[in-house]
Amino acid sequence: MVLSRNRPARAGRAQRRRQRRAALALVLVAPAVAELTLGSISVRMLWLVVLYVPIYGAGVLLIREAVRRTGGGAGALLLMGLAYGLVEEGLALQSLTSPHLYGAAGWGPRPWGVNAPYAELNLPYHAVFSVLLPVTLVELMFRDLGRRPYLRRGGLVGTAAAALLGVGLLRVSVPPSQDPGYLLSGRAVLVVLGLAAAAVVVAALVRFPRRAGRRRAGVAGPVPGLFRLGAVCAVAAFAFLALLFPFAGAHHCAFLPRAWAPLPMAAAAVVAAAAAWAVRRWSATDGWTARHRLAAVTGALVAHTAFGLVSHTRDPLDTAGLALIGAVMVLLLHRLDDRLAAGPAAPIPDHR
Repeated sequence: MVLSRNRPARAGRAQRRRQRRAALALVLVAPAVAELTLGSISVRMLWLVVLYVPIYGAGVLLIREAVRRTGGGAGALLLMGLAYGLVEEGLALQSLTSPHLYGAAGWGPRPWGVNAPYAELNLPYHAVFSVLLPVTLVELMFRDLGRRPYLRRGGLVGTAAAALLGVGLLRVSVPPSQDPGYLLSGRAVLVVLGLAAAAVVVAALVRFPRRAGRRRAGVAGPVPGLFRLGAVCAVAAFAFLALLFPFAGAHHCAFLPRAWAPLPMAAAAVVAAAAAWAVRRWSATDGWTARHRLAAVTGALVAHTAFGLVSHTRDPLDTAGLALIGAVMVLLLHRLDDRLAAGPAAPIPDHR
């Protein structure tokens, strides 16, 4: 009887350990995916990843906990990722409106003082690469936990505090050194906060159609093979990034004058919408499994790093370092795929 009473307690402790490991994994994976595998940080400055751990790691973990606790899926994660991007880029870095930082003001049109091509690139980037893909990867790594929260109440409070600290740390470290003298107006702060709050509210309240209903309606087509799915996501990710950076601005591309910048912006929007529609359609089939999710993530990440090699590396050391990071990433993704292949091949639970 003593052993039978202790068994549930031991199982509970083991699950809590798994939840803590999953939370730690997400804290590490989020900045690695968003910054390290793109080459935004050169190999000589890898210590700067520590600067991004609070805002990326704690911020994305907080988003994941909020979405899963309210029953949200991929759509809610993307909306919360949009709110995250507005806070990081709009408030912490002030890069959405700054006329100096990163040269973003020269990329193209600046309606109402907003660096439009930069905003179109970075807000979806954060939604997908900073939030959705890291959360998806960690949930595939810890499939036994499903959609359970990783944190208890105390951990949730501590994570929220760390995320706020990360916003402040980014604000006092980057703009004063790289964009001295620029300060976002009070009206602009209110607008950014209002947009971020609206995205959070919609993420919490709106639920997208569930895949089961789409199956019954016979809407979805057959899911493609893993390689084809990965290739489609890779092409879409590379095209989206390339259309907006660095080819959207006058001094970034010799082939397009500044006045033509809306053309690649429109093309990038079409690419993103088409890719989202295709993946959503394929994920509505009975054949969509965890390996398909991983294939889509892998394709996007490989293209993401390939684009970083083209756009972010400036010398052979940076190129070699990012290529090594990309190779390690592919190896780890392949090992995760082997783990998923060895498990059950049943369709994954609904994630909408």
